[in-house]
Amino acid sequence: MTTASPTRPRPATGQALHTARARVRTAVRTLDARTPAHRDRALDGLRALALLAVPTGHWLLGGFTLDAGGALHNASPLTALGFLAPASWLLQMLGIFFLVGGHSAVLSLRRHTARGGSTPGWLGGRIARLGRPVLGVTAVWAALVPLLHGLGVPTATLRTGATLVIQPLWFVGIYAVVTALTPYCAAAARRAGLWSALPLLASVAVVDFLRYGPFAAAAPSWLSLLNLLPGWLFGYQLGVCWGERRLGRRAAWALLLGGAALFAALLLFFHYPASMVGVPGQDRTNSHPPSLLVLALAAAQSGAAVLLRDRLAALLRRPALWAPVVVVNLCAMTILCWHQTAMFAAAVPASFAGAVPGLTTAPVSLGWMAARLAWMPLFAVLLLAIGHLTRRFEAPWTGAGRARRALAAVLAAGFAAFALGYA
Repeated sequence: MTTASPTRPRPATGQALHTARARVRTAVRTLDARTPAHRDRALDGLRALALLAVPTGHWLLGGFTLDAGGALHNASPLTALGFLAPASWLLQMLGIFFLVGGHSAVLSLRRHTARGGSTPGWLGGRIARLGRPVLGVTAVWAALVPLLHGLGVPTATLRTGATLVIQPLWFVGIYAVVTALTPYCAAAARRAGLWSALPLLASVAVVDFLRYGPFAAAAPSWLSLLNLLPGWLFGYQLGVCWGERRLGRRAAWALLLGGAALFAALLLFFHYPASMVGVPGQDRTNSHPPSLLVLALAAAQSGAAVLLRDRLAALLRRPALWAPVVVVNLCAMTILCWHQTAMFAAAVPASFAGAVPGLTTAPVSLGWMAARLAWMPLFAVLLLAIGHLTRRFEAPWTGAGRARRALAAVLAAGFAAFALGYA
């Protein structure tokens, strides 16, 4: 008769990995179980996708050069590698973000008022959720600037970092404005349906014609600013229409095909810049403020999102896919506010070492792009570490008195003055 061999004990490392996997599986199942049945997983998935596109785009399409004094300056691989511009079509997903934001906002406002709440109260809560992380990141940076300068980081490098931090925060201000317009957007959607977005498209088209057409020489420099609100409100209005059930599959197909056709026509016949992000040295830009090309892309993306909603919702029924979506949504403002700091945290130490491929060398070759891809996992780890410390800024500041809030506001104002070159 044979005897069973004794079970060998797991090595310490193997046991630790087994325990970690078990904890992850438990956390994943818990997140799935705690998700209400009525939760629209597709919307959260779209929001997570749009959020992750922001750091991915900035990390891939933003680089640094190192001057003779060891200071870092912003640069873009699109200046030398213009053929990579189509990558920005995939990474520019703000149209999706505004679409989901409009859909979520109109439903949130409806629930709030149904419970007896007021519209100003709802809006105040939304603005506070946007403002707390912005105040936090700018206040922390205001404290970091003199500290880093004392450690020998050049002033030019600090201004480069400040520019990176400020760069994505314009979005928060625009988003706050369009959020305040939610009641009016909802009324327009109920009255005119998808047609309520057409005046926004027409407004941007008129401004583009004036600044790029035969009268461009006479157009004032501030004219492009007129596109700021209608340009970004367009996607939000589409989302409000979706939330009001005025954007069905037929309209979604029209948005997808019409947006794609307009996008192609603007590129081929009207010579719009191919990049969806600004490229140093180019006299025209699509995103700041948005051009008609941005709205065409937003229309096509929005149509695709509506058409794929059911499939995405079914896919996210899988707990392993749903869990990261939950985490990303819970840390949305942290990702937006701190992802540039994560990249900067890797580049500054490298600047003291000299030319480091993918970090401090000029982004002028495919070799640089390959090196940058290799650095991106480090950026992600740094963002996780920074987010672990800073995510508290997203929660209500219940423990902060008036004095601390006033100090944070003063620090934030000081940092803004430094970033904009006034200090």
